[in-house]
Amino acid sequence: MAITLTISTGCSRPEDSTREAVLQTEFQALIDSVVAEDDAIHGASMAVFSPSSGLAWEGAAGFADPEAKTLMTPGHPVRIASNTKTYVAAAVLRLVEAGDLGLDDAISELLPAEFSELLRSDGYDPSAITVRHLLTHTGGLYDHGDAEAYTKAIIADPTHHWTPTEQITALVEWGDKLEEPERIYSYSDSGYVLLGVIIEQITGQGLAEAVRGLVNFDKLGLNATWWEIMEPAPEGSVERAHQFLGDLDVTDFVPYFDLYGGGGIATTVGDLARFHGAIFRGDVYEDPATIETMLGTFEGIEASPTANERALPPGAYRMGVWVLETEGTTSYHHTGFWGTVAVHIPELDLTIAATANQNQLKPVFDQIPAEVVKIVKQNS
Repeated sequence: MAITLTISTGCSRPEDSTREAVLQTEFQALIDSVVAEDDAIHGASMAVFSPSSGLAWEGAAGFADPEAKTLMTPGHPVRIASNTKTYVAAAVLRLVEAGDLGLDDAISELLPAEFSELLRSDGYDPSAITVRHLLTHTGGLYDHGDAEAYTKAIIADPTHHWTPTEQITALVEWGDKLEEPERIYSYSDSGYVLLGVIIEQITGQGLAEAVRGLVNFDKLGLNATWWEIMEPAPEGSVERAHQFLGDLDVTDFVPYFDLYGGGGIATTVGDLARFHGAIFRGDVYEDPATIETMLGTFEGIEASPTANERALPPGAYRMGVWVLETEGTTSYHHTGFWGTVAVHIPELDLTIAATANQNQLKPVFDQIPAEVVKIVKQNS
């Protein structure tokens, strides 16, 4: 196992030094166990931050590249897939704060005509779908990213240059409209692809440049975060950790298939935690009330008729974040397909980010945050 950690608790009393040692040991034991207990997980990393208590820990276990036996460290970037949606939602809300966009604006007024025409061809009414609907997955949209045909196409040609237009065409051709807006919750990558297009239309910039500026990566110290293909990796970055779809190493798949708002960002586990915590500590938005806007939800939304066992209940997803309970405390979550999770727990001023380099690890998504909260509570 590779162990790489830093911890700074600002301790001056002996009992604080003891707590520091216990936290180091228990956090590392947790991330070690994630790798040891599942043969499909080759490497994992975790960051735990709590500025009010001076806690800043990062650790790793296993291998970033199992074939080369390269040890995993917290400094190895990973593709965070759908965790990108939180960044996109934050950028949209910054545009709302600036008065450049309204949450209840119809997307028909914001999208290029080709996208509205594509949606209409499949029975959607883009004049009835709003920015708020896209942010909260309540627009009744099918999800092209969940189509079996999409996975097959990606595996068959992992270098194919997918475009936003091609992805929305897939939405139209591979599935039907699920419902009228504001009736059901149904997670849709397609909606966030449309939000990416809208951000580019409003700002006149490419998506990566626009989000970087709106969220202010530099101010937040996100020095190991970038949008693949759209911009270069930060100077000094090490190679990304390998990530897997079952036994298939997908590290060299060209990420056009998940690039335009539903995913696209690569980052380290520490930067992921820094960003996620910064939102809810008030470091991203100009107006503190925007956090409450981000956490708003519709009443009376029902589950999608196509919902599977992985789907969370209607109302849990807000704008780029789920609101859940973790060990009896309210927590703000998002996960990513390649085994990434970010969680902020305001009651404890605690932010947790983790990655385990295997796809769709729901037990890990749940286990790591819950265990970290237990450790923190037991040693507070």
